[in-house]
Amino acid sequence: MAQHSRGTTFSGRSPATRPPPAGTRPPAAQWLLSLDIVLALLALAGGLRVLALAAPAPALPAEAANVAHAYALGHLTPFTDAGGAGVSPFGWLQLSAATMVSDAFGRSATALAAVRETMIVTAVAGALLLWVLARRLGLTRWASAAAVALLAASPLALGLQRLVVVEHLAAVWALGALVLITKPGARIRHDVAAAGCLLAAVLTSPLALAILPAAGWLLVRRGPARAALVAVLLNLGLGIAFGPAAAVLRPHLAAAGRPSVADWVALDPAWAVLSTVALVAALAVTSLRPFAVSGLLLAATLLIPGVPGTAVLALLLPVTPLLLAGVAQAVTRPRTAAHRWPTGRSPAVAAGAVVLVATVAVGWGYGYPALPLSTDRSGPLAAARDWLRANASGARLLVDDAAWAELADAGWPTGMLASPAACAATCPPAEWAVFGDDEAGLRSRYPALEAAFAGTVTTAVFGTGDRRVTVSRLGVPLTDPAAPSEASEASARAHAGAALTASPRITFTPDAAAVLRAGQVDPRLIATIAALAALQPATVGAFPEIPGEDPAGRPRRRVLLTGGADGAAAFYTGQRDLFRPSSVTRTADGVLVTYPLFAPTGLLVPFSSP
Repeated sequence: MAQHSRGTTFSGRSPATRPPPAGTRPPAAQWLLSLDIVLALLALAGGLRVLALAAPAPALPAEAANVAHAYALGHLTPFTDAGGAGVSPFGWLQLSAATMVSDAFGRSATALAAVRETMIVTAVAGALLLWVLARRLGLTRWASAAAVALLAASPLALGLQRLVVVEHLAAVWALGALVLITKPGARIRHDVAAAGCLLAAVLTSPLALAILPAAGWLLVRRGPARAALVAVLLNLGLGIAFGPAAAVLRPHLAAAGRPSVADWVALDPAWAVLSTVALVAALAVTSLRPFAVSGLLLAATLLIPGVPGTAVLALLLPVTPLLLAGVAQAVTRPRTAAHRWPTGRSPAVAAGAVVLVATVAVGWGYGYPALPLSTDRSGPLAAARDWLRANASGARLLVDDAAWAELADAGWPTGMLASPAACAATCPPAEWAVFGDDEAGLRSRYPALEAAFAGTVTTAVFGTGDRRVTVSRLGVPLTDPAAPSEASEASARAHAGAALTASPRITFTPDAAAVLRAGQVDPRLIATIAALAALQPATVGAFPEIPGEDPAGRPRRRVLLTGGADGAAAFYTGQRDLFRPSSVTRTADGVLVTYPLFAPTGLLVPFSSP
């Protein structure tokens, strides 16, 4: 194998392109063209990821733990996740530092969006490093642009790189190391920096160990002595991190779970096909062979049970576009015998290029509709947060990792938030529980949660499917056998509501009357509206829904009275005890009356409409 004193290139020579004669520089026009291309590609990568930031699917359950750790570390707050999300102290430190520098938690609508902003910056940095690496390997300007464009615009990359996954950080560190290693005329300081980048990549995610063969191969090509220096520095750092400092630095992979590799491939089937071809074909191209070997090692880890597919794909994402562009250039522009395929140049290059473009277009046409882009960064958890602020402010909560981060970011005292990890033996006292669709899994993992959930009442539900967030009231006393059942209560509300709609002294809008007849109105509202009608004619404009409570089956406890505003406001303000509202508000449309949660049972009695 040839050894070089300077950086390795696609053609086996050290410069990224053939060096100009001594004392001259590349034409300014070419430099400006490259700059324009790079800036356009970075804008494409960043802009698409801003749109994909709030895409609801695919969702990664382990993402919530990374967000919570980033918040806790930046605010010096203790936090223990529910398990299964992996451990990456150095990765969490990077996320926390980025959010602190950018004040992301203070600016963003949700804690998740705050940390995902770091992923956008990470993706853009990765795209820039990929361009530099491709040029240093000898790829042409347009081949390098194609590699970056594939990474920037692939639906799979958009869906995956929006997630808070530490492997994205590891990929940027690895790319930085490879860029330093392939630098023409690299000095010892560049090798030391490359060793630092490789160490940072491995400390962020142990999967980055698969990148070491490529780095080592390139270093040996340049010179064994310099390769030995990097190896010594890297081993020294790993020895410290995995030895004396293992308690604070050693990373562990997350548990395998959804989304699976098949779920990701469904976003861009062309990526899977072309990546497989590129990984194998690149073995025949001298300058790409180190990267192909590392890529194949990463792909092989997908066969190991328990290895998270999402983490592996995060590291593979920047590798395969580089290989694909390099192989395509080797086929279409074999400048020397070193680049030429063993069988010679294919006579169907043009047809192959058309097939390649068509394959990518078909894959993207299938993947983009499956990845809904959105600029709305709120979501079910944000709605649950707002509901709790209005109805349970300051209460002790039992929450999952995602809710912990969101509520802590909203200013909820972290001492009042208990995560499932606190339920190893018994759960701490709590009045409310906030869990996503992982509630069943957490209850099976922490048996003490079952005892905490005894006597719960589902109070509000936000979102659907795997984005569903449920707010439950804990510690509700067992129902008295002599008390009316929920079915009896609903029937009584429907009967009383139908009688109320027949009153000539009350005017209802059609929607309000329908809600009453369906038995979906709080009995305190039914009773007080009947009493108000005995004093003055009343006009009911609506029974406004309180977000989250209708899906939970809770009766509506808010009414908008649009007639006789002064008398209605005085009437409800003067109520006492059970019939006292939580708020009486004058609005432009009338008087809005809201009752607190949980009306007492057996409140409705038979009455005649006035």
